[in-house]
Amino acid sequence: MPLAIKINPKDNVVVALHPIAKGTAVPVDGAAVTAVEDIPQGHKMAIAPIQKGENVVKYGFPIGHATADAAPGTWMHTHNVHTNLSGEIEYCYHPDVHPLAPVEPETFMGYRRRDGRAAIRNEIWIIPTVGCVNDCAKALVRDNQDLVTGAIDGLYTFTHPFGCSQTGHDHAQTRKLLAALVRHPNAGAVLVLSLGCENLTHEQFLEELGDYDHDRVKFLTCQDVEDELAAGREILKELAAYAGQFRREPIPASELVVGMKCGGSDGLSGITANPTIGRFSDMLCARGGSTVLTEVPEMFGAEGFLMDRCQNQEVFEKAVKMINGFKEYFLSHNEVVYDNPSPGNKQGGITTLEDKSCGCVQKGGSAPIMDVIGYGDQVVTKGLNMLYGPGNDLVSATALTAAGAHMILFSTGRGTPFGAPAPTLKIATNSQLAEKKKNWIDFNAGVVADGARTLDEAGADLYKLVLEVAGGKLTCAERKGFREISIFKDGVVL
Repeated sequence: MPLAIKINPKDNVVVALHPIAKGTAVPVDGAAVTAVEDIPQGHKMAIAPIQKGENVVKYGFPIGHATADAAPGTWMHTHNVHTNLSGEIEYCYHPDVHPLAPVEPETFMGYRRRDGRAAIRNEIWIIPTVGCVNDCAKALVRDNQDLVTGAIDGLYTFTHPFGCSQTGHDHAQTRKLLAALVRHPNAGAVLVLSLGCENLTHEQFLEELGDYDHDRVKFLTCQDVEDELAAGREILKELAAYAGQFRREPIPASELVVGMKCGGSDGLSGITANPTIGRFSDMLCARGGSTVLTEVPEMFGAEGFLMDRCQNQEVFEKAVKMINGFKEYFLSHNEVVYDNPSPGNKQGGITTLEDKSCGCVQKGGSAPIMDVIGYGDQVVTKGLNMLYGPGNDLVSATALTAAGAHMILFSTGRGTPFGAPAPTLKIATNSQLAEKKKNWIDFNAGVVADGARTLDEAGADLYKLVLEVAGGKLTCAERKGFREISIFKDGVVL
């Protein structure tokens, strides 16, 4: 079993795949480097002399600079490495686009909607337009589980605190996000639940939603009826009758849209789980499917992995606008762009934002970037897409769902139980987590660090599991009923 990995020939550090005790000789490039101190799993060890001020190189990219001289075998972490990041920078497009060889897609057992879209679940969703009716929505879910029969996979609501007392951009974002959820294909039928006096009026919501199937989407304004729970049940019975007509049928994998996310990351995220997701992404894109990469702040410092893969100048300019726009968002709030990683990330071996970002973007594989879309926008271009959204797990997973992702692949080195509205498949970066949290973890990419599977083999295993989940196999989060949303906000609350 290998002790450490040198990710790129240019690197002056290796990453411990397992804890390395002081005095251990670690094989590197045909020689051995002796650890001069204990190196925790997922953490970095210098393999050459690194002078104060010199870049620490991992993934072939600088992830920061040394704040003190370091001899080979030295533990390189927050105590002796600092970020190189600052504010906005100028980017130049140097195309490095390598289209994937097309592959005939396999099929999964999914649902075909009336408008032709594919779905992997056939659920009834209740979408509150304002936080004031959250408990009404919960009561409707609780009291109407008897309607979940036959082909209906579940009845759920996604509560939130917004829809009123918001202004300008925040109000528009809430409206756009909720309408996008109503359109999601995994919802076979939807009840939009309003109060009646909120800022997000029925007329505004209809305008945002656009054309819709009146059998699939119905509305209830609680202030307009004597008993909203009784009225809601009658509407849900109609929606159940409509949704119950759908049946699973073979659908090409080319119609899948899969979101990609990481959270609770550790030093192995960019070595095991995220590259495994990257292999999966390339496999799906080669078959004509679509994947979505978000978490813009966790691209900072790793843009070099992505920008030149944009399929043309227009997409490149959209990517530049997204990256620098998010940096400006930070700076406008008097926040530094590198206020990341989290304490848990650091404990797991991630030292700087560049370190975290270089691992994060491994989820994008090698496919060309076909489009860049905004928050609340939906995927319209096949292949790998980038989505405007923050690093926050719940906010970005909600944005991926709103973009049309049928499911979300979520890698984690520390572990997390939450689920988005779309099935959220958890991928462990290390075998210890997979063994400890079997009730959270769906797939163990730690086998790569253990030497049991190659990245290509793990990617193929993950692709097979994705087709099974698309065909109805439940994720751990689904089995527990863990589903929630969080809406991106920026401005004041009235």
